[in-house]
Amino acid sequence: MNLKRTQEYKIIGLNIAYYRKLKGITQLQLAEAVNISRTHLSNIEAPNIHTSISLDTLLNIADFLEVPAMNLLNFNR
Repeated sequence: MNLKRTQEYKIIGLNIAYYRKLKGITQLQLAEAVNISRTHLSNIEAPNIHTSISLDTLLNIADFLEVPAMNLLNFNR
């Protein structure tokens, strides 16, 4: 995986964690709501682990967190 893509996955994970915490939702609650394991969600959010995420999962997370998916893909923060 190239450095740019690695950085983008890191930002997506940090954005997910930011909005999840803003809503007061635990990793377990979010993982169960979007039908993934808590470990997978933890890996997605971890800045030092580069875990891919499907578009379907990303959209489900955005829906559950009630934020536009583009907020999770905002690389300009």
